[in-house]
Amino acid sequence: MTQTELTTAAQVSKSWPFEEARKLVKRYPGGKKDAGGNLVPVLFETGYGPSGLPHIGTFQEVLRTTLVRRAYETLTGGHPTRLVAFSDDMDGLRKVPDNVPNKDLLTAHLQEPLSRIPDPFGKFESFAHHNNAMLREFLDRFGFDYEFVSGADRYNSGAFDEALKNVLRHFDAIMGIMLPTLREERRKTYSPVLPISPSNGQVLQVPIEVVDAEAGTIRFTDADGAVVEQSVLGGKSKLQWKVDWAMRWVALGVDYEMCGKDLTDSVTQSGRIAQVLGGRRPEGLIYELFLDEKGEKISKSKGNGLTIEQWLDYGSEESLSFYLFREPKSAKSLHVGVIPRAVDEYWQFREKLASQPIEQQLGNPVWHLLRTNGEQVGAGDKLPVTYGLLLNLVGVLGAHATREQVWSYLANYVENADPAAHPALDALVTRALAYNRDFIAPTLVRRKPEAGEAAALAALDEELAATSDDATAEELQNIVYEIGKDPHYGFETLRDWFKALYETLLGSPQGPRMGSFIALYGVGNTRKLIAEALEG
Repeated sequence: MTQTELTTAAQVSKSWPFEEARKLVKRYPGGKKDAGGNLVPVLFETGYGPSGLPHIGTFQEVLRTTLVRRAYETLTGGHPTRLVAFSDDMDGLRKVPDNVPNKDLLTAHLQEPLSRIPDPFGKFESFAHHNNAMLREFLDRFGFDYEFVSGADRYNSGAFDEALKNVLRHFDAIMGIMLPTLREERRKTYSPVLPISPSNGQVLQVPIEVVDAEAGTIRFTDADGAVVEQSVLGGKSKLQWKVDWAMRWVALGVDYEMCGKDLTDSVTQSGRIAQVLGGRRPEGLIYELFLDEKGEKISKSKGNGLTIEQWLDYGSEESLSFYLFREPKSAKSLHVGVIPRAVDEYWQFREKLASQPIEQQLGNPVWHLLRTNGEQVGAGDKLPVTYGLLLNLVGVLGAHATREQVWSYLANYVENADPAAHPALDALVTRALAYNRDFIAPTLVRRKPEAGEAAALAALDEELAATSDDATAEELQNIVYEIGKDPHYGFETLRDWFKALYETLLGSPQGPRMGSFIALYGVGNTRKLIAEALEG
């Protein structure tokens, strides 16, 4: 496949990263250029509030933005791009997080800039420095290509000084945009610029008066009641976040930034402010939020979400990326129950990729995921056993099953059943054991077969007794089919027969292809399961 063929296919692909990337092609028809006509990087940004640790929302935003970035590079034949991970670490600490030590230390520094508050973990220069380090470690762990930018560094160094003067020059216009969006009580204290108190170091939410925009001077009433004239420059102020968002879009030259549906109004207001400041709102995607298994919005305070660590305990990193890729404009349930299917669907798409024509490849999520960190490798790879089948096997083996025990059964089914030869499968064995221990084993109940089901199970046992131990999964599946189709046993549909097998043998309302399971578990062991079901 040539670059021309790839670019041509990308121009008409309906895959959402390409649809997003085409917004940037339209924004810069010949590419983004400087005053001399030279190509310069299109700038993608993701934002992070370092009052807490990175989480699954941080991951999905950087991942999805990276997917659009790579799609843009494909569309343009390799035009330059950059991705900035921006930390709003000049923000004031509004509440003490639940998951930190030394809470009294943080409580004593409420409302102060995060970058000026001592680190409760005692490891870094400040609380923000600690959380920023965690962010970089988090993003590096997944191999993201990004540049880290600290808001506090920009404010303190004076890099934002001209942008702050620009805000003061357009103070009244910005107030005109923001005040109609606020409740009456909030309007009395609202200011686009938040001075840092000279008396207590807090980020003040007080009205200000612009004294001299060109000099960057404002007047306000300090926390101790004194009227103060003070510069906004050099780290002596912080912008309200909607104004801050717009200011940095303009100051940094951001071309693309996505956000959650809860920030829809903020995007509109910040976009208007960016225009007032002489800039342009970036292109972007507004994505839907996550839901828990009850269909309720996930809330950090409720603790009803799923962490990155929890997902990776039970599923692979690739499966998480795959799940987050799909349908970003639709609300997604995010709980442990979605993990097994995401794992198997990822591998199904990966196996298909190598044989698909280019048009279908560009619609395949794995095509995009394999390109996030450089060259695409691994297309066409497959797992010899699905995760769902692994879970069924481990479920039968019980809560105390071991990795070695699972691999001994895999020898019935997998050629060269050595963990070293199948590292991806071996990683899933470990996760299947954890998933079974925590979620399957505690709820597993095998019901007693009804009369017709018992007769069918007895017939299956008789057929298996006459079957070779090295029968293929397909041969075993045919045996199961034939029994289910026999009207003598009273199954209205094959689905009823399979449901009976799952519930009586596996203790689950759903399960794998039984031929594959029998081949994996072994004919003799399956007969023992049948005997236990008939005795029960």
